[in-house]
Amino acid sequence: MNVITWNVNSVHARLPRLIALLARHQPDVLCLQETKTTDAGFPAAEVAAAGYQAVVHGQAGRNGVAVLARTPLTDASYGFAGDPVPEQARVVSVTAGGLRVVSAYVVNGKATGTPEYELKLRWLDAFAGWLRGTRQPMGRLIVAGDFNVTPDDRDVYDPQAWRGRNLCSEPERQRVRGLLDWGLTDLARAHSPGPGPYTFWDYRAGAFHRGWGLRIDLALATAPVAARCTAVAVDRDERKPAFGPGKPSDHAPLIVTLAPDA
Repeated sequence: MNVITWNVNSVHARLPRLIALLARHQPDVLCLQETKTTDAGFPAAEVAAAGYQAVVHGQAGRNGVAVLARTPLTDASYGFAGDPVPEQARVVSVTAGGLRVVSAYVVNGKATGTPEYELKLRWLDAFAGWLRGTRQPMGRLIVAGDFNVTPDDRDVYDPQAWRGRNLCSEPERQRVRGLLDWGLTDLARAHSPGPGPYTFWDYRAGAFHRGWGLRIDLALATAPVAARCTAVAVDRDERKPAFGPGKPSDHAPLIVTLAPDA
């Protein structure tokens, strides 16, 4: 079973790349973030023609999350109880093949010391509280998406330059560690000591070609799911400007491979 998470940075801008990615990797489940369209505006017909159904939690022009799958998706829920900004479409949850899948787009935070940063911390606290209150650490759960947090210095191309800044600050990292302490495993880190693998490169200053990457797209799973994880990889080709039609997203897809459930 392959589960991919990808901040698509506009599903309409990236639609040809999305369809090509589905054909290339044929994931069982694909989590998308920053779809930047309403539910009605989501390209469901094109996705269906590629062999996938979608559960969408959309928002016009910003945010937006979705889960695509080749098998039926059930028990969909949108957002989460306690969300400090429930008007923002940032979380959608479904069950696919016995696996509970949460596609999440964490508040960016803008810069430390700003109201947006304080909102980010409150959002992460509320999200963790919702998971603890509704799921069990020994259940079959994967939380995948753009966390807008680098878990530690191995996830930053230049840790010293980023020290204390938004995406790399200690309060944010403490929130991610709290999820791990509760019972989730950072699947990419479990399969690679680092540095990296990076998943995000800014559009500016030639960051991708210079190797100025961050690992902010995560797949976190409970122990029963982590035990099935045989590989984690980043599709860096998808970030290359010349790889596919149109401009790439500033994020690359993170690919998780799970062995069949025992």
